[in-house]
Amino acid sequence: MSTEEPSKAALQLHILVVGCGLGGLAAAHCLIQAGHKVTILESATAIGEIGAGIQVSPNVSRLLYRWGLRDALHAVAVEPEAIVLRRYATGARVGYTPLGRFRDPSSEPWYNVHRADLHRLLYDLVVPHITLRLGAAVVAVDPAAPAVTLASGEVVRGDLVVGADGIKSFVQTVVLGHAQPARATGDAVYRMLIPSEKLLADPELRTLVETPEMTIWMAPGRHAVGYSIRSKQLYNLVLAHPDDGSVESWTATGSADKMRAEFADFEPRVRKLLGFVESTLKWRLMDRLPLAAWTHPSGRVTLLGDACHPMLPYRAQGAAMALEDAALLGRLLAHLSARAQLPTLLRAYGALRGPRTAATQAAARANQGVFHMADGPAQAARDAEMRRAMEAVLRDGDDGMAGNPNQWADRAKTDAQFGYDAEAEAETWWREAGVRALEGAGAGDALGARVAEPV
Repeated sequence: MSTEEPSKAALQLHILVVGCGLGGLAAAHCLIQAGHKVTILESATAIGEIGAGIQVSPNVSRLLYRWGLRDALHAVAVEPEAIVLRRYATGARVGYTPLGRFRDPSSEPWYNVHRADLHRLLYDLVVPHITLRLGAAVVAVDPAAPAVTLASGEVVRGDLVVGADGIKSFVQTVVLGHAQPARATGDAVYRMLIPSEKLLADPELRTLVETPEMTIWMAPGRHAVGYSIRSKQLYNLVLAHPDDGSVESWTATGSADKMRAEFADFEPRVRKLLGFVESTLKWRLMDRLPLAAWTHPSGRVTLLGDACHPMLPYRAQGAAMALEDAALLGRLLAHLSARAQLPTLLRAYGALRGPRTAATQAAARANQGVFHMADGPAQAARDAEMRRAMEAVLRDGDDGMAGNPNQWADRAKTDAQFGYDAEAEAETWWREAGVRALEGAGAGDALGARVAEPV
């Protein structure tokens, strides 16, 4: 894929992006690069540091590199050497997938980062070039205008509304004409960040920092994930467990004592890590069945990120899908030359992104079953298959284990998930189908049409 400056739309739109999360910021950047004006409407009154560790896989790092964030990303991230799967009680290694193999001439690294650090990189990239409205909660959307009404009563008009307003998306109800709430997955997680100095002071724990790996401890009905972030200053630990009445929130507090009791059967290293924790955040995990449509029939309101495809974090692709959405949408709208073309381009956006995000949701759900198997014959068979793939890749680099329960050991799945280039996908569609799809659309409405100014 060329890293040259993308083309600019012949017709410039004023686009209202609802939500200033990772997806909203990425959308704003890609739409600016496509030649459009952007206003972000964010309900929060301030941008704070929330969340914990997330993974930036090569399908995302290649986009971030292309957006000029290579050095800044590398400065705040940790590049893991491998994904390691372990038995919960003993810590015995049953699965191992080196990540260095992703660093071939056509790929970029895998990174572990603090969500807030990635958000700050995108924020600093975007904010000088947009209008950002904080404390701007959207309470109504007129898809025909299009326009949004804020809680203050103010009406903000534009040419396109992009709903990047998360799992509880209001814009989604407008697009569908009804609510399709996210569904509980049966799991919740405890999330915590531990200063790495505490691990480095313990001979049993220091290798968790010194050898950067993403470690998954698999257990009946539960699992734990640990890895370093912020240039190894923090160790991110996430514990998945059966949901017992938690809420979908980045800020809900959980009981550290209850957490330790629920994971008391894990290996000594995990118990030591939990001994450092005085408080933890508890988060209900939700996903959503694929939507019937991503764009309102008017062709003036569309969705992006968790507003349409929230997913379990068990494939580490939730944020990745939002950034891919943004990249593909931006490249499609770089080809806009008439307002009447917008519905066609947005239909292509949904058609290109829907199958991929649905497949990724399903892959994350599959890992829920793989990670949480009860001890017994099925679990023993899972471990044997994972070990077979581990031995093959360590012995001779063979990573073609189709159907292996360690999805990262399945080369076909790996290539499909992490070799994907959202911007290249958009340009391929444009060359192969887009020009024909737009033939004759909006012949009398385009070049030189007045663009609404940001409000």
